Amino acid sequence: MVENHAHNHSHSHKKLTGRNLLFSILLNILITASQVIGGLISGSLSLLSDALHNFSDVLSLVVSYFANRLAKRKASIKRTFGFKRAEIMAAFVNAATLIIVAILLIIEAVERFLNPQEIESNIVIILSSIAILGNGFSVLLLKKDSKVNMNMRSAYLHLITDMMASVAVLIGGLLMKFYQIFWVDSVLTFAIAIYLIVVGYDLLKSSFKILMLFTPDNIAIKEIVRTVNSLAEVKNIHHIHVWQLNEEETHLEAHIDFSDNISVSEFGETLHKIEDMLNEKFGINHITLQPEFGREGNKNIIVQD
Repeated sequence: MVENHAHNHSHSHKKLTGRNLLFSILLNILITASQVIGGLISGSLSLLSDALHNFSDVLSLVVSYFANRLAKRKASIKRTFGFKRAEIMAAFVNAATLIIVAILLIIEAVERFLNPQEIESNIVIILSSIAILGNGFSVLLLKKDSKVNMNMRSAYLHLITDMMASVAVLIGGLLMKFYQIFWVDSVLTFAIAIYLIVVGYDLLKSSFKILMLFTPDNIAIKEIVRTVNSLAEVKNIHHIHVWQLNEEETHLEAHIDFSDNISVSEFGETLHKIEDMLNEKFGINHITLQPEFGREGNKNIIVQD
């Protein structure tokens, strides 16, 4: 087996800061505590449900923070990949909790719709406004990192959906104060919960595919075969595996059958050609190839365990 890495192309490790994440955790702890106290004083179930949602955010942000720290640790003899998968695992856990929280919110919204209760709306309005500002600030802090990192995106989604839940609580508080319409909060909570399930499922599916070593959606293995087989010196590429280690590293390993019994230096030249082709066309930046010549076996099997 010969391995080569196309470090000079797309292997740009994003240096993601955990400082913004830590600040968001502290902010959410304060919001959660104030909402629990306010919910108990006002008798507002919507405020307590928002506090529950915020508390789930605190837990997910803590998971994201430690995963971010772990991912930066260097590889060792016992951990040859380091902790590069920590953030994908965090994204998976956070996406699952998003869906669980959404189901709890739906149950609660239905119960509240059937049994609307009169509550102290002023406390609800004040505390939901504070939660909107706090979560809004946290969302702005994580927005940039969320675009390039699945773990940060999971934390960002928790915060943005929590901000939306707080907006729903605020609207409910205003309608309760001025119009005595108590059922609107349930309807808004239900709508937010459905949105939570949609975004949570998408993230759960993406992180699950990486954890299960599935071929990335944007890579067609048959197209890789056509690309590599177009080289004159290559007879056949087979036994291919393509997977993502994390969002920055896409790996390929395969057996490659040569038309002639070439030298090691000639193989090196071909390897560089293949490396450049696959990196440019498919974004694959870690390639491991096993060269073969005249070896018996079925060379038409593209994928095999």
